[in-house]
Amino acid sequence: MCHQDKSTVKTGGVRFSEEPNATTAAAAASHVHFEEKLHDSVVMVTPEANGNFLVKVGFLKAQHRYEIVFTLPALGKAVCPAPVPSPHLRTTDLTLLPDGGLRVTCEYMAQQEGVLCEELLLLSEANDHVCVTVKVHARVMDRHHGTPMLLEGVRCIGVELEYDSEQSDWS
Repeated sequence: MCHQDKSTVKTGGVRFSEEPNATTAAAAASHVHFEEKLHDSVVMVTPEANGNFLVKVGFLKAQHRYEIVFTLPALGKAVCPAPVPSPHLRTTDLTLLPDGGLRVTCEYMAQQEGVLCEELLLLSEANDHVCVTVKVHARVMDRHHGTPMLLEGVRCIGVELEYDSEQSDWS
């Protein structure tokens, strides 16, 4: 038997019985099942009361460029991105899905650290009065502090290097 000094003994620990009972044996024989897609691992699209959408893409890294793919519910057959220039977010592809949904592919440049929200607009080519705003919400961490685990639907496609005046050839 091991003897310990009382100053190193921890209280409030877990005590295991020496003989397994029926409950612990049943628990040991059971399996843990997870949903195929956990909410924490995929891009989340949430409809807002005003008909617009909030898209949460999780943690990204500053000075990195990402491809983000998500699906919206049916918005009609003739949908196009609005010609609104955004320096950080742009729609690269819209694909109508067989179930009527719309797969949106966009490119996002995580410019600075913080909680950021960029918007893109989708218009109906058939109806001038239909306009849907999609807010892309990201938590951007400093480029020097680790690598985030990207959600399903988010892929890093490049790194933007900051200009460093000491590296310049200009004298």
